Amino acid sequence: MKPLIYGLHFNNLRGDIYGGLVATVVALPLALAFGVTSGAGAIAGLYGAIFVGFFAALFGGTPAQVSGPTGPMTVVMAEVLLLYVHQPALAFTVVMMGGVIQILIGLLKWGRYIRLVPFPVISGFMSGIGCIILILQIPALLGHSPKPEGVLATLRAIPEFWDSLDPQAVGLTLLSLGIVSLTPVRIGQWVPPPVLALVIGTLTAYFWLPAAPVIGEVPEGFPTLIIPTFQADLLLVMLESAAILALLGTIDSLLTSLICDNLTRTQHDSNRECIGQGIGNIVAGFFGGLPGAGATMRSVVNIRTGGRTPLSGMLHAVFLLAILLGLGPLAEKIPLAVLAGILLKVGIDIIDWWFVRHVVHAPRADVLIMLVVLGLTVFVDLIQAVGVGVVLANLLFVKRMGEFEESRLRIITHEAPEPPLISEEAAILARNNGQIILIHIDGPMSFGSANNMVRRLERVRQFSTFKSVVLDLSDVPFIDTSAAKAVEDMIRMTREHKQHLFFVGMQPQLVKVLRGLDVLSLIHRDHHYAKRLDALRHAALMAGSRHPGDRPLSRGEKENLSSTSV
Repeated sequence: MKPLIYGLHFNNLRGDIYGGLVATVVALPLALAFGVTSGAGAIAGLYGAIFVGFFAALFGGTPAQVSGPTGPMTVVMAEVLLLYVHQPALAFTVVMMGGVIQILIGLLKWGRYIRLVPFPVISGFMSGIGCIILILQIPALLGHSPKPEGVLATLRAIPEFWDSLDPQAVGLTLLSLGIVSLTPVRIGQWVPPPVLALVIGTLTAYFWLPAAPVIGEVPEGFPTLIIPTFQADLLLVMLESAAILALLGTIDSLLTSLICDNLTRTQHDSNRECIGQGIGNIVAGFFGGLPGAGATMRSVVNIRTGGRTPLSGMLHAVFLLAILLGLGPLAEKIPLAVLAGILLKVGIDIIDWWFVRHVVHAPRADVLIMLVVLGLTVFVDLIQAVGVGVVLANLLFVKRMGEFEESRLRIITHEAPEPPLISEEAAILARNNGQIILIHIDGPMSFGSANNMVRRLERVRQFSTFKSVVLDLSDVPFIDTSAAKAVEDMIRMTREHKQHLFFVGMQPQLVKVLRGLDVLSLIHRDHHYAKRLDALRHAALMAGSRHPGDRPLSRGEKENLSSTSV
């Protein structure tokens, strides 16, 4: 029986308390910054960190993981809020719906399939998210309010921002960015750079730069409950937004889970993690919090400072709640430019610099996919970016596999010393040159190569003059419907030319598909062979050969040969 809380024990209490406390210190400025960037307000970022952090740890499948709002989830949520700017209840209903989808992913045990999203798609999407975060910080960097219309509106407004930039805001942003980027590792081990930037930047603004724009009023106390709201004409759009939140949150969380596994030498439960994240996002939606996922930086900090069980993630949420209830008025004084500097570093880190460094030498198709997804993510739509990227990646993969499968098709019309023929088989073909054609396929057959295989056969010179055709599928482990139809087309070609067809290959999966689609019924029952040599002997006999070696063995000869070999 599985435990109620995955990985929970109390043998590491001191480490979990310290890990949760340090994770809280890192999470606080990020939660505030993500809340402001999303358009829902700083308080929504804190609510998301509290509720997703607590319930994902309680019900999730990665013991040392700390969850909360992340850059990618914040960008998606900003678009959702933009869609329902006059009905925020609909936006948070989308968050709840996304949580339900994540739970379904876990219950259906689909968590492991999320990893099948091609890397260039993930790379382009994450780099696009990083670019969006960088672009959205431009207004705060120059001392202006963010554009609620999103990325394109922000880019169009840059000349306007530049003409009336605020030197104080620029100075605070650069100060904050410098601190989070250049803080020595030795100091960062004691005080996380985002916290250092938050404190120093806020104090600098308070004493010397009082005109810099600040967060403003932060509600105190516990959040009010949001009742799920639906509109029939918007249901499909809401479902699409929820699906992308669920997909992105699941990918983000499971990638972080893999990092946690490497650091703790443990194994996470991906399906349980999906359920935990889903529950956390549902609760966050009910209380107006940002959706979240497993957060890499917070999880790594938690693990490195001793956190090992779900208790550390839950304590991190409890500590954040205590801060919210007691220090709300202090958060009101935090300059937006300071948060912008912190998020500029987040955006830079989210960009997949590994792929960017290798873009010159990476396969052209992968670079194309990455750039298309990046462009669509930034300038069009996050959902379309992922959809187009996955479809494009799969089409290119099918093309590659089709070319590979086609290269495994060999049409042999005479003696060939190289594989797959043994010497006796080659001798039969040599004696019956121009009478027997052998079609040998080594590897799987799928729709990507099926049609081209038939065309190759049609292009064989004087194909119709051969009297016997041996179709050897003994090395084909898998076949799909399209390839089975191609096999049927090959068989019908031989019938049109009144050729004798012999079938080799009895792998169970292959026979099951061909028999189920009535393809095997087109081949004479006595022309089915398990061994290519037997098929070639029979083919030679039917082609008119009188050579003693070109006749099939009788049943007695086969039994005698078998007993002798034993």
